[in-house]
Amino acid sequence: MDETGILERMMLFGLTRVEASIYICLFKSGELTGYEVAKQTGISRSNVYSGLSGLVDKGAAYLIEGKSSKYVAVSIEEFCENKIRNMKRDKEFLMRNMPVVAAVEEGYITIEGAKNIRDKILTMLENAKQRIYLSAPESFIQSIKPELLEIVHRKIKLVLITDKDVGMGETIQYLTDKKENQIRLIIDSLFVLTGDIEGEKSDTCLYSGQKNFVNVFKESLRNEIKLIELTGGEKKDE
Repeated sequence: MDETGILERMMLFGLTRVEASIYICLFKSGELTGYEVAKQTGISRSNVYSGLSGLVDKGAAYLIEGKSSKYVAVSIEEFCENKIRNMKRDKEFLMRNMPVVAAVEEGYITIEGAKNIRDKILTMLENAKQRIYLSAPESFIQSIKPELLEIVHRKIKLVLITDKDVGMGETIQYLTDKKENQIRLIIDSLFVLTGDIEGEKSDTCLYSGQKNFVNVFKESLRNEIKLIELTGGEKKDE
């Protein structure tokens, strides 16, 4: 992966772009002074010292006292694990202390962006209790295969409608012609997600728990399955 991808992922852990750049420099070079970091990165010395201070405060670097102060990067595993541990603790606090809100009926929610759509799909899969119907291209199904295998392990009924065998036992597969980059997902006959999944920020899906919409959606999917069975496209994995 190029350095830009590394920078972007480090920023997800609370670092600024400058801090992430300095961290990578320390990670590659070992103990460095602020002057040496500025020389290697081309970042101004004032921004370097500010960035180094930020890294120390955020637990991503240690200050080594001496004749000249030097800094060393905390291992990436230790830094990430500390962040995740702290975020889990903060999550538990928020879940205990957030105010209670009145229950509202599920409406129609538009979800935009490939990452947000994927996150919603994974959350829906995690919350499933009885059955899942998923219609999507084989390439997308492969991208979430670990999560789907966990569904199988939980003994939840999983029905896939796709264009190629995904190689998953204990599922029911209906193989059809090449599918467009569209997804249709039903969870426990209660929630639906449908839309485009091309891996772009412009991707859009509709999510709903409206009973009438879910029933119409179920009927549409049922008709697609019947059509596949009539044309001999059904394949069962036991």
